[in-house]
Amino acid sequence: MPFESPWQQQQHHQRNASVADDIDFEIKGQELQFLEIELDPGESAVAEAGALVWKNASVEMTTVFGDGSGGSDGGFMGKLLGAGKRLVTGESLFTTVFTHHGQGKARVAFASPTPGAILPIKLDDVGGSLICQKDSFLAAARGVSIGVHFQRRIMTGLFGGEGFIMQRLDGDGWVFVQMGGTVVERELKAGEELHVDTGCLAAMTPSVDFDLIGAGGVKSMIFGGEGLFFARLRGPGKVWIQSLPFSRLAGRMLAAAGGRGGQNRGEGSVLGGLGDLIGGNN
Repeated sequence: MPFESPWQQQQHHQRNASVADDIDFEIKGQELQFLEIELDPGESAVAEAGALVWKNASVEMTTVFGDGSGGSDGGFMGKLLGAGKRLVTGESLFTTVFTHHGQGKARVAFASPTPGAILPIKLDDVGGSLICQKDSFLAAARGVSIGVHFQRRIMTGLFGGEGFIMQRLDGDGWVFVQMGGTVVERELKAGEELHVDTGCLAAMTPSVDFDLIGAGGVKSMIFGGEGLFFARLRGPGKVWIQSLPFSRLAGRMLAAAGGRGGQNRGEGSVLGGLGDLIGGNN
């Protein structure tokens, strides 16, 4: 029997009195993963617009304003507030709710748009809240609230970049977040510190203290190539680190394309930009 990691094994859980639907799921693939969610009659999953791969015919697809966590009786202002929070984090004003209206079991599948891993997290296992990068949310059980988290320190607000405005997922059900490259989970003890590139910080629990520190002396800041600041994470709590944030991947692709698209014929040249001029790329 081939080995499967815990993320690839099918998860089965007892139904309980939680607010969010208690869904079953399976994550398939390695570097380009997709998520299959199994729904019982009446159960629903909420997903980011454009994430659908396939669904059974008995699963009805409905587009809702906001995150759908308040249900149909949440009121206009509640829906408007939910949609506004999603807009701040760079997501669409709308989400899609997939509800099983037939008999027996039905499945719906979603895919991550970038190479990496889909990480399943049960919110009540991490204290009911998760703070993640603003483009991390892929799907969740119905009942999970998708909000916004601002870093409060002035320095972080001015220089935090990707780490300043983050998503906050609240509830007690399953959430599925997409992370780039390989993902590492770290448990920080009280007072333990970890320094991480701001883009490589994928998610953390609210108990983790987030701040920025300088990347070193003036020479390191100018020539080090690692940015001016690191994210300083101080425990207690859990953090998830991604090896390849999408912004870094996109930046490398843009640089390889010469900034304008097309083939970079000076690739591998020690002359760099000068080689582009000599070779006719500029």
